[in-house]
Amino acid sequence: MIAKNDLASKSLTEQLKNHSCKRTYHALVYGVINEEKGRINAPIGRSKEDRKKMAVTKDGKEAVTNFRVLKRFRDFTYIECQLETGRTHQIRVHLEYIGHPLVGDKVYGHKRKIVGDQGQFLHAKTIGFVHPTTNKFMEFDSELPDYFKEFMDNLE
Repeated sequence: MIAKNDLASKSLTEQLKNHSCKRTYHALVYGVINEEKGRINAPIGRSKEDRKKMAVTKDGKEAVTNFRVLKRFRDFTYIECQLETGRTHQIRVHLEYIGHPLVGDKVYGHKRKIVGDQGQFLHAKTIGFVHPTTNKFMEFDSELPDYFKEFMDNLE
């Protein structure tokens, strides 16, 4: 979201702050998640080992990520994530924390095999918010990038 004026900026900032925006992400992770859905409630703060990274820490800020499995492959799981909070690198940190880091994530992926050079397999699928001027709820959906779809097609 990008605000074009102060009114829009204030409105969108407030919606993000009170978690009323809808944000849905699709991700491909290493390993097979056995549960159909889950909730990761683990505080996130600056990593004690690497100050350039975020991590689950005792003194971090509240962070909650909900996920549900969309499809399982032999060595991967395709999931949908919804954020209740919005911490820096939240999805990446939480998925690494539960032992299922994002495919292609060079920072939080435990140096697992990197697939191609397109980066991590995390896609902002849907965003929804109340328009600052009209007060109508607006929702936008975007297709998975080609590299993401092609990789999953090859997993079939």
